[in-house]
Amino acid sequence: MATKTSTKVTPLSDRVVVRAMEETEQMRGGLFIPDTAKEKPQQGEIVSVGPGKYEDGKLVPMTVKVGDKVLYGKYSGTEVTIDNEPLLILRESDVLAVIS
Repeated sequence: MATKTSTKVTPLSDRVVVRAMEETEQMRGGLFIPDTAKEKPQQGEIVSVGPGKYEDGKLVPMTVKVGDKVLYGKYSGTEVTIDNEPLLILRESDVLAVIS
């Protein structure tokens, strides 16, 4: 289980910070798959959200919230490491679905 970051990260505009969920399967067909050969996970948990974006001078609030489990595009966002924890910063429009 990943630990919470001690540094507070607040994204700007309509961006969200996501912690990718780890793939639990290590063995397939009896072969070990090294970390470098695994596909990037496409689901994660939102750890921080921005205030929203302005359209026509009005603030459009975010539809996702902290704690939501989401699916996102395979190559979406920017990977960053904060407090030795890999995180992903992406736009709300890159979030494909909320998992309930």
